[in-house]
Amino acid sequence: MAGQTASERKDLSTLLGGHLRENGMLMALVAIVAFFTIVLQLRDQPVNFLQPQIITNVFLQNGHIIVLALGMLLVIVAGHIDLSVGSVAAFTGAIAAWLTVQQGLPYYVVIPLTLIVGGIIGAMQGYWIAFWRIPSFIVTLAGMMVFRGATMWMLGGQNIGPFPREFQAMSNGFIPDLLGIGRPHGLTLLVIAVAILAVFLFGLRGRAREKQFSVVQEPMAFFVGRNVLIALALAFVGYQLSSFRGLPNVLVVVTLLTVLYAFLTENTSLGRRIYAVGGNEKAAKLSGIKTERLVFFCFVNMGVLAALAGMMVTARLNSATPKAGTGFELVAIASVFIGGASMTGGSGKIMGVVIGALFMGVMNMGMSIMSIGIDYQQMIIGLVLLAAVIFDVYSKNK
Repeated sequence: MAGQTASERKDLSTLLGGHLRENGMLMALVAIVAFFTIVLQLRDQPVNFLQPQIITNVFLQNGHIIVLALGMLLVIVAGHIDLSVGSVAAFTGAIAAWLTVQQGLPYYVVIPLTLIVGGIIGAMQGYWIAFWRIPSFIVTLAGMMVFRGATMWMLGGQNIGPFPREFQAMSNGFIPDLLGIGRPHGLTLLVIAVAILAVFLFGLRGRAREKQFSVVQEPMAFFVGRNVLIALALAFVGYQLSSFRGLPNVLVVVTLLTVLYAFLTENTSLGRRIYAVGGNEKAAKLSGIKTERLVFFCFVNMGVLAALAGMMVTARLNSATPKAGTGFELVAIASVFIGGASMTGGSGKIMGVVIGALFMGVMNMGMSIMSIGIDYQQMIIGLVLLAAVIFDVYSKNK
């Protein structure tokens, strides 16, 4: 009986530790939102941090970071790094501007062409990393400098813009209310209701799979409590968005990509093999996995997403600038690590990365509203990143 009790305690300890690691960032996001909400209300000129305009701006200003972080997760899970994504985003944004503004091509031609260019850039870098075994740090560091210089050369040191309204809508547009209700935005409320239902259905499906494979499950109270909190958060954010202008196009794109990559990483053999490569590349190769092809795929995918992020930023600014994308790679990497990915590869979840990117976005927005200088902002974000990595190492040692 004592042995069984000890075993149960060990299982519970392992379970709680795993879910602390998995859900810790979600709790931190809630905490940081609550912190800024309270602090900004106590100022001489109170600001409602949860007002619809601020929530909308968080998504508009950080959509490109989430896109980059999704691709960066696969690269880091595979055991590599990509320092060039900011420069590639700037370069592809400049190409999109040149094609649109100077060549007069329509947006539906420019967007796929730019994505292809991003894929080619990713393939160029991935080739040296995957097949020649050159460290990704060196290859992408070179890429960071090459494509930053190429951006300056293409733009001639000047901005290119403005863009047609259709291209700007990629980052500044909103989904029209097809239901015709007005305020609140009916389509937004419908989408949020479907999202809440999906959260519970997928959660129940996951529990059923865990039971089928005899995986230790979290207590039902934890499961219900977590999903109720997520549902309440979705309902609140959805209502706030619906009372302003509805769903931003950026949020729709990011949501679709998040669902796609969550399915890719958790429900396909491709995703499982990428995790296997990052966990133990030698063992993966001995088991018959084509590790070179998977690493190559990760960098091609990263190039495509960097191009998409570059167009999103260019559309939001309504011009391509030589300094666009500066520091994007650091923010994307920080989002991945803050979201719970391991430094050594082989672990990390898509939702964790999205939450990590939103955490960064909320911190930046809150500190900007509080008029905290950019110098202090950088120091605070650096300390948060260090804390996330320390927590990762501590969790592994435990």
